[in-house]
Amino acid sequence: MTKTIGIGVVGFGWMGQAHSRAYRDIPVYFAETAIRPRLVAVADNVPDRLDLARDNFGFEAGHLDWRELIARDDVDVVDVTAPNALHREIVEAAAAAGKHIACEKPVGIDPEATAAIELAGRRAGVVTGCGYNYRWAPLVQHTRQLIADGRLGDLTHYRGRFFSMYGRDRFGLLSWRFLQEEAGYGVLSDLMSHAIDMAQFLCGPISRVVAVKETFIKQRPLPTPGSGTHYERGKPDDPTGAVTNEDYVGALVEFESGARGTLECDRSIVGPQSSMAFELNGSKGAIGWDHEKLNQLRLYLPEEQPNDGFIEVLGGDAFPNHGNIVPGGGNSIGYEDMKLIEALAFLKSVAAGQPHDPGFTQALANASVAAAMVRSWSSGAWEDVVSLRIE
Repeated sequence: MTKTIGIGVVGFGWMGQAHSRAYRDIPVYFAETAIRPRLVAVADNVPDRLDLARDNFGFEAGHLDWRELIARDDVDVVDVTAPNALHREIVEAAAAAGKHIACEKPVGIDPEATAAIELAGRRAGVVTGCGYNYRWAPLVQHTRQLIADGRLGDLTHYRGRFFSMYGRDRFGLLSWRFLQEEAGYGVLSDLMSHAIDMAQFLCGPISRVVAVKETFIKQRPLPTPGSGTHYERGKPDDPTGAVTNEDYVGALVEFESGARGTLECDRSIVGPQSSMAFELNGSKGAIGWDHEKLNQLRLYLPEEQPNDGFIEVLGGDAFPNHGNIVPGGGNSIGYEDMKLIEALAFLKSVAAGQPHDPGFTQALANASVAAAMVRSWSSGAWEDVVSLRIE
């Protein structure tokens, strides 16, 4: 039986457009699910983006005020890709209206806001989803299954990182991502949230941390209002403003399981371009994956492999969801395919009326680890991870 779900997207920049393409493509790549997203409306304060949404994406309507979108009876899901500082107000309004909610990470501008947002979703009883898209890579899903099947044994070591060069350019514009008042924390929210999620997705809860931070580029050119993203650059003589959040976070972590690990993220590093990656060791094997080579997995299972050393496993239709996008082995998928799989998984949860993972529960667990890192910045010591859940 076909299930039609009305979609409203708040914020139609790059990420909002990526989410919209994902919803639009579900019937093309996953026709067998019978889920039919209906692109109802977009809300954005840039009029040209509303025209783009209607003319190029097929949305039925556009609103300059996101409140009008939430008030629509034909919107079942509110997808929030607006700047971080707006997330709490939008999500709380959507929850009060009984809408199911997908929200890009970080759900809250800071850990405390994430706790308030999780409470709003829980009290409303709506299905919630969070944009930790890297966990949906087919080879990451395969890694999770290998762990669940015990083929890596007891987990002992984890090294997670997210190194991205998007902020390496000293003339890169001072977009909202570099401002604490608009983005919240910097790399802690933007990149470390993915690294924390991946670590806990694969290895289970983190119990305590010790962390450090640094801002390497302290001034950036000011953007022209209404234009410019963190991928654009200014000129040497442009006026500048202060970067008010951090470029780098590094942490030692301990897992409840007893495994030990490191998490490290940087947006200003030179070299890695989008290295969201992990290396994981267990008592029976080891495995590693890097988003820059998302269709390749390094695997070492000495009790199962004829050779003594890592082998390379290529992505293909033997792994979850890959075959719906491209058949055969060794045929690659890309970043937006992970967003497609993410959108499908969320709408399956909406259609079934059941909690979604990752939802606001997982976002709160993530924020609780981040809060411990922030405390460690000040104390210079190990800090226990304490749940921020509001009862």
